[in-house]
Amino acid sequence: MEPIQSAMKKWMNDNKKIKDNFTEQRNKVINDREIKQKLSEHVEIDEQDINRNLMKLYEYQQASKNCADCPNLESCKNILKGYTPHLDIDGKDISLRYEKCKNKVHEEAQLEKESLVRSLYIPKQIKEADLANMDRNSYERKDLVREIIEFVQNYSKGEFRRALYIHGPFGTGKSYILGVIANELKKQYIQSDIIYMPEFVREIKASIGNNSFQSKIESFKKVQVLMFDDIGAESISPWFRDEVLGAILQYRMMEELPIFFTSNYNLEQLEDHLSTSNRGDVETIKAGRIIERITQLSKPIELTNRYRTNE
Repeated sequence: MEPIQSAMKKWMNDNKKIKDNFTEQRNKVINDREIKQKLSEHVEIDEQDINRNLMKLYEYQQASKNCADCPNLESCKNILKGYTPHLDIDGKDISLRYEKCKNKVHEEAQLEKESLVRSLYIPKQIKEADLANMDRNSYERKDLVREIIEFVQNYSKGEFRRALYIHGPFGTGKSYILGVIANELKKQYIQSDIIYMPEFVREIKASIGNNSFQSKIESFKKVQVLMFDDIGAESISPWFRDEVLGAILQYRMMEELPIFFTSNYNLEQLEDHLSTSNRGDVETIKAGRIIERITQLSKPIELTNRYRTNE
């Protein structure tokens, strides 16, 4: 009989502890400053309603509100990471509603901006290029920075402005400048594609065999701002020059969609390059059409000074 009495006594003590703990937690919840304020505004809520919704009130009390306890999104302690709770009371119904916190909103905005710059075979350094780090110690660099700023400002207002055909010898930072322009456009939520021209030629040739050719061409035709890096470095066929490059340029010229270029060649040298096929044939008229479209879409700027950054 003694063991049964001991077991009963232990059960009663444990049960009392559970009840005491429950009462203590309940008091903490309903005496929370925000919850107490909310409940005081709704006199129709009685003790039974509170007990029925105690878990919701507890969840609200435990959660971080307005990122008060979160230095960043990774440290969010809420059940729904990146969302802050709001307590809604309608009659005798209590509900929780979650909305994105400021850290979540900021992260999504950054991810959206990052997605605006697409690149094909472009180094990481170019994708992270920053206008603040551009060398402005020469007149040609100052003019270039001014051109970049004016282009971004005008384009963000919906006004068409010719892009730039940036040419000069190796080492003048032409590719870096494209990265700068893309990142400045990104700040205005303007999408751009940066394409390394030699790899682009290979990519297009490969896409013919996997049925993605047309979709890729359409994408490059219609992107808000297109950038061809190192045009002239590739060996192209008359078919690519006329049916791919020519088609993209023609569409963008008709639709007033800007396209930037970088090249080791000036426009006259590029025309010579485009007029000679990889079979040795010379087609000056067709090459001239390409150059005409390029000049319609972009303004030539020559770089002669070696590239430096202000980092």
